[in-house]
Amino acid sequence: MSSSPQFRTAFFYVALSALWIWLSDRALALFIHDPLRMTWAQSAKGWFFVTLTGVMLFWLIGRDLKRLAAINQQLVQGHEQALRVLVSAMDIRHKETRDHSDRVMRMAMGLARLTGMQGEELLALKFGALLHDIGKLALPDSILIKPGRLDEAEMAHMRMHPQIGRELMEQVDFLRRATDIPYAHHERWDGAGYPRGLCGEEIPLAARIFSIVDVWDALSFPRVYKPAWPEEEVLAYLRGAAGSQLDPHLVQLFLEHYPEIKSLGLPDATLPMEPAHS
Repeated sequence: MSSSPQFRTAFFYVALSALWIWLSDRALALFIHDPLRMTWAQSAKGWFFVTLTGVMLFWLIGRDLKRLAAINQQLVQGHEQALRVLVSAMDIRHKETRDHSDRVMRMAMGLARLTGMQGEELLALKFGALLHDIGKLALPDSILIKPGRLDEAEMAHMRMHPQIGRELMEQVDFLRRATDIPYAHHERWDGAGYPRGLCGEEIPLAARIFSIVDVWDALSFPRVYKPAWPEEEVLAYLRGAAGSQLDPHLVQLFLEHYPEIKSLGLPDATLPMEPAHS
């Protein structure tokens, strides 16, 4: 029967320690007969053993941490690959452009980095951006892809999708920290948004970042209910929406770095490698 890695490591350490003590004690007894020198020698060999085992443990722990980081990175990549399959199906059903969700995710991450966001927060933003409209899976096509204006009842139904999206994502452990965007990206800076009517910095930062990119994308590309707007009109709309619909400081940051952020939305754009996350 095979033993566990923990047992093998502990057994090896105990056996090596016992062998070291036995051999070193006999070597000292053979060559040193003065009690004072023997005391010094015992201390020296003790410190040598502690240093040696410390170096060995440092190497073993470092090796295991690297393995765990690699495994965790593979797990994150596996999660992302699974999400991308779902997102592709969502985009097709929503009649969006093929790379809509990937494009807004890349651009939102670019803007988020400019705010200083990194690590787990940035990973949560990435997954939240990819799944920003997951709640729309529960909406009928008659509402979701209606070419004309929604009536009052249809709009009320549409406004349920942030809550639905949050409930869906909270059922998945690794997505629970990524609900800010699906739940809050329709909130407005002035408090007139939905579903909770949050205003200003009550709205999570990830959702405020994503809202700017989402508005830019909705206006810049054709939808079933409208053609694409000219770029200058889109940028003018963002300037006008700053302080009412959108966070004015983030709009300014977006516009200051617009060429850089826009380039991240290109299909062949590459984002910096994300570190492994636990």
